Amino acid sequence: MAKITLSKLRHSYMARPQGPADYALKEIDHVWEDGGAYALLGPSGCGKSTLLNIISGLLVPSEGRILFNDRDVTELPPDKRNIAQVFQFPVIYDTMTVYDNLAFPLRNRGRDEATVKARVTAIAEMLELTPMLGMRAAHLSADNKQKISMGRGLVRQDVNVIMFDEPLTVIDPHLKWKLRSKLKELHHRVNATMIYVTHDQTEALTFADQVVVMDLGVIVQIGTPRELFERPAHTFVGHFIGSPGMNVLPCEVKGGAAFFRGVQVPLEGPIVKSGARTEIGVRPEFVSLGAGGIEARVRKVADLGRHGVVEAVAGETRISAIVHGPMPSPGETVRLDFRRDMTRLYADGWIATEAAGG
Repeated sequence: MAKITLSKLRHSYMARPQGPADYALKEIDHVWEDGGAYALLGPSGCGKSTLLNIISGLLVPSEGRILFNDRDVTELPPDKRNIAQVFQFPVIYDTMTVYDNLAFPLRNRGRDEATVKARVTAIAEMLELTPMLGMRAAHLSADNKQKISMGRGLVRQDVNVIMFDEPLTVIDPHLKWKLRSKLKELHHRVNATMIYVTHDQTEALTFADQVVVMDLGVIVQIGTPRELFERPAHTFVGHFIGSPGMNVLPCEVKGGAAFFRGVQVPLEGPIVKSGARTEIGVRPEFVSLGAGGIEARVRKVADLGRHGVVEAVAGETRISAIVHGPMPSPGETVRLDFRRDMTRLYADGWIATEAAGG
């Protein structure tokens, strides 16, 4: 396996890019440690597929270098990088048996049959494919076909990295959780460097130890699922992760304090940055109905069983709260309290407050 270093990486599909807007990938400096489980998360068009293609060798970056264990592979083609890739649609041979599909990458590299049998048997057991080894792949369900595709990536022991490109898109929703759990289990068992590319926050957060969030060709935050949820570094991360996403309220900053509609909103800590646009960010999980706080009118409510979601309006700004217990009625006037240690200021999109005790 390998540590992957991206050094001053930029890429443009234009022959002569003139400025930052011409780059599909802005400058990226990042390291994926050997044996880690990472997710590359972002919406369509954010640059994650471009980055994946650069790592795999399908694209040569306009600028910068890619290193595998400190070896420069920037100009090397995919077959010289020792990578395995699992795609959105299973890449298997329908006319072959499950056994022969799993054995193919090893046989193609001249491994002896004893080694092939040992590896195929081990991987089939991990993926719960053992009872199907003698069956033709054409007869299997989509989730089992994708398991074979995963197994073809895992069966080799000489790969530097295994990359998963939206691997669960075509899988039935009720089977996705099972396959995600299986992938997580496999990572712990084989200790391979894995990069999982997706636009689905649930897939990213349940698979990865570290999530790389991208938007408009920029890495906006890297962190654990908990860090991304509790302390978004950018309003985009707050919007993109969570359901509902983070509340973002336009505000005015005066005398080191933030005011929304003339009401001072206590923040997690001191303001350390300024910007042309200032906003308060707080997740619905940390908004409660109380006697004080911001006055708002309830627009709609949703009972989700374990909790309710209240959407209220203060002026023209929508504010969501996750409520446990009795819920107000639409049209009712309520007061919204924000949990101070989870309420932050953002300047031009970026976090601008220091955490208490930080």
